[in-house]
Amino acid sequence: MCSLLPFFSLLLICATGSWAMDVTMPFMEYLDQEQLVCLKWGFDNPVGDITFQLAVNTTGWVGFGLSPNGDMKGSDIVIGGVGSSGSYFSAQPIKLIFAYGETDEISYHESRRGTKEVNLLNYMPKSIPTNSSYLSAMVDNIIVPSNTTYYHCKVMKLPKLNTKHHIYQIEPVIDHLDLVHHMLLYHCPPKVTEPYDKPCYMGDIGDSCFGVVASWGVGGGVYKLPENVGIPIGGENSDALYRLEIHYNNPERKEGIKDSSGLRLHYTAKLRQHDVGIMTTGVLPGRVKYDIPAKANQFLTYAMCNTSYFSKFFNPVPDLQVFAVLLHTHLAGRKVRVGHFRNERQIDFLGIDENYNFDLQQTVSLGSIKTIKQGDEIVVECTYNTTNRASVTKMGLATTDEMCLAFLFYYPAINITSCVSIPDARGVPMDAEKIPVDKITEYEMMLKKAPQYQAILNSNHNTFLFQNGTVRDLMKTPAACQIRNTSNRFSTSWIVNLAGIILVLLWIILM
Repeated sequence: MCSLLPFFSLLLICATGSWAMDVTMPFMEYLDQEQLVCLKWGFDNPVGDITFQLAVNTTGWVGFGLSPNGDMKGSDIVIGGVGSSGSYFSAQPIKLIFAYGETDEISYHESRRGTKEVNLLNYMPKSIPTNSSYLSAMVDNIIVPSNTTYYHCKVMKLPKLNTKHHIYQIEPVIDHLDLVHHMLLYHCPPKVTEPYDKPCYMGDIGDSCFGVVASWGVGGGVYKLPENVGIPIGGENSDALYRLEIHYNNPERKEGIKDSSGLRLHYTAKLRQHDVGIMTTGVLPGRVKYDIPAKANQFLTYAMCNTSYFSKFFNPVPDLQVFAVLLHTHLAGRKVRVGHFRNERQIDFLGIDENYNFDLQQTVSLGSIKTIKQGDEIVVECTYNTTNRASVTKMGLATTDEMCLAFLFYYPAINITSCVSIPDARGVPMDAEKIPVDKITEYEMMLKKAPQYQAILNSNHNTFLFQNGTVRDLMKTPAACQIRNTSNRFSTSWIVNLAGIILVLLWIILM
């Protein structure tokens, strides 16, 4: 964390009613799924003052803070309220976090707390079209098995839209927040013609549906796309099928639970400027041979994507404008970094999470646009900790397995759904199950330097393999407190700069 904010004043007032438009605070986010906690903010410039206004639908105290990892420890927090004897607050050096109580007695918040990662200084404004509706991609009262990990897939047709529309908002509908870990909606290739509703990855033809249309991860909420982009749906693809995949994480092995979770896809007939694509990058998913040793304080995996091969699918290849990213590992994940290379030199990061939280997985706006040109390379690096595990951790579907993925949100959409890789471990003399602790780093570097098998998939589920890929070295993560001009080629402006922010005024409105 950077040094504590240099100046801080707090004003508490009572207010009722809805929020009025305020040109000084044009940005707004609900921080919770029930829309009880609403944050507004504004600033003159990225190195000036930033003003927050927080409204919580409660009659008790309110807490608000800035956190490096979504937890209270190591955060800067302010707690205040308006009681019978007037206003009160307490501040101490203590993603945005909040908590509130139902009375003026400041005590444990229980479930009345939450966290959300918001790009404050480079926030992309979002609006809701007036002529909009939504499609539902849901399961219907399925019985969740008592397995610790269960994937359910529903292949379905969505209501027919004869003309092209744009999805502008993805809303999760969660029956059991303690069970639903993530949801993905995939577009199916033409060969998938029959719907079904059953466990995933049982050899069905629907397993070939891998064009990501919408996503949600545990801890995330409603995601609104920037105003100039939309996910295309309908028109010539009206007869296509879609596969909803829901991962249920059930460590307590609960039995007899019925679930009807899914996604609402809010769409509009008023088309936006650009079609959005979502590209999967990282380690090739599934039960691949990329084992993580036990008892590792730190073990890094690597994957790469060389976009020069895109020209084998279509030509010319447009510049891809990346505006958001969703990073994904499982329980052992501690960090995820996505490096961007041009002419064998790193020019940027497309995503960084130095404090990865398994319970806080959400799509994060980059603020500034990151341009991927044909021939650029992407390296996805994941850091794991397995000190509490007695056996190797495999790459796989279970929550106790691991993944290393970065979903890139970009425009204009192209016919590429995945660009992933896996090291050729045949020349690595070590076996992860037999590696002593003092040889873990050596094993890690052998896998990093091994040639990469790269797999590129398109929306028709045609897979193309390319050998001898190279994982390039990533530079050190820039300091979160370092101010960089957004026009700089190596821009990390999406990382909130705490030292450069003077928090002048925090309005806490108790509605």
